[in-house]
Amino acid sequence: MSTADNPKEKEHGSASLGKHLQLFGAYLRFNLAAAMEYRGSFLLQVFGMIVNNAAFIIFWAALFSKVPRIGNYGFREVMFLWALVSASFGLAHICFGNIGQVSRMILQGELDTYLLQPKDVCLNLIASRSIVSAWGDLAYGILLFVTVFGFEPLRLGLFFAFTVGSGLLMGSVIFSAQVLTFFVGNSSAISRLVTEFVISFTLYPECIYRGPVRWVLYSLIPAGFIVFVPLRIMQAFSWPALGLLVGVDLAYVCLSYWLFRIGLRRYESGNLIGTRM
Repeated sequence: MSTADNPKEKEHGSASLGKHLQLFGAYLRFNLAAAMEYRGSFLLQVFGMIVNNAAFIIFWAALFSKVPRIGNYGFREVMFLWALVSASFGLAHICFGNIGQVSRMILQGELDTYLLQPKDVCLNLIASRSIVSAWGDLAYGILLFVTVFGFEPLRLGLFFAFTVGSGLLMGSVIFSAQVLTFFVGNSSAISRLVTEFVISFTLYPECIYRGPVRWVLYSLIPAGFIVFVPLRIMQAFSWPALGLLVGVDLAYVCLSYWLFRIGLRRYESGNLIGTRM
């Protein structure tokens, strides 16, 4: 089934922003309520993720006890990277839990159900699921930041703003890699590789990267805009730098959305019968 001339698609695109925000809020409430249905399992997954992430603090503390600084990075700067990456990754997968499943859903023809609903297909698809363990990532990131940098309101507010922007940027990159399935076939392996690169590049001091790798950090795998630029703004606030960061975040979000809409024209139904309530 081709979707290019589907009148319902045009109707979805013209739906109001308010209604889509209501849909997004409803999905958040529903997914959280579904997770809390099994409260013991939910708390165990959240606590387990926090403990898993916290283990790396020991490694960095031991390293900086021997080497005071790595370039212009000390223990606090590295902990900022870990706090922001963890919180951003968690927020992205709480709000858009299906971003890592899009490739499989395209191949199995599972988009049919979303195409028949009077909402934007992209938002409806990625927001309809939440990853329970991602709450642990988000909680860990916030706790780590507060532990290292304290409760100063302005700095904490800036961290929350960075978490939203970096979460959108990280989610857009992963989602774009998944959407490549429309064009090249199964892109699950590419998506896993991109996700690993994004996480790995963002967890280490920027000064260890040299040459062409730095170009990659600010383009294909925008780790620089996920953590390094926010760190520089946190250290020395600048409105132009903040404006640039917001512009880059929005550009990647728009690019991933555009890629999905273009790819959707290639989608073929799997004739899968299913219902969504």
